[in-house]
Amino acid sequence: MFRATYLALAALGLTATGAAAPAGDAPRTGYQPRVIAGAVIKNAKGKTLGTFQLEAYGRGKSRVTVHVRGLTPGFHGFHIHNTGVCDPKSIDPATGSPFASAGDHLGHGKALRHPAIGDFPPILVNSDGTAYMTVVIDRIPRRRLADRDGSAVIIHAKPDNLAHIPDRYTHPKDSTGTKGPDEASRRTGDAGARVGCGVIEVVD
Repeated sequence: MFRATYLALAALGLTATGAAAPAGDAPRTGYQPRVIAGAVIKNAKGKTLGTFQLEAYGRGKSRVTVHVRGLTPGFHGFHIHNTGVCDPKSIDPATGSPFASAGDHLGHGKALRHPAIGDFPPILVNSDGTAYMTVVIDRIPRRRLADRDGSAVIIHAKPDNLAHIPDRYTHPKDSTGTKGPDEASRRTGDAGARVGCGVIEVVD
């Protein structure tokens, strides 16, 4: 399904193009980027915003590429979440945000360690509403993307502060103590509502 949708979106300029791996990262001979997973990202009204692509990138690394449009200019949090369900009618009662069905960031669980496996740099959207980001990583095991309940990519309304709040900043007392990032910041990076969601499909 993703392969067919991906090809259809190519005509809209929403897909990534291949690029050679940098020296030292790719196998010495015969390297070809290979798509291993992808998603079509849509907003709560079902409108396509863009695509997410994950490629094998040589020597245990993966290249993540995101290409979107129709977003407000500025930084937006971007993550992989634990559950492969993008239900816009699934509303988080605490925030009123759709796509609560996608769960927490991949790798969070009970521990609020930051960064989680599914955390990425924020996406920077241009003044025309488009954004293109590519990053090489070595910390997303394929088995986690294709586990029993799957996984999803989420784009948030606000920037992700990456829970980088120094200890000198205080907040009301909660389970994390009285200084630095509180529980909400550690869990989401204060990235706000979920404005785009895409179920990740792993290519056989």
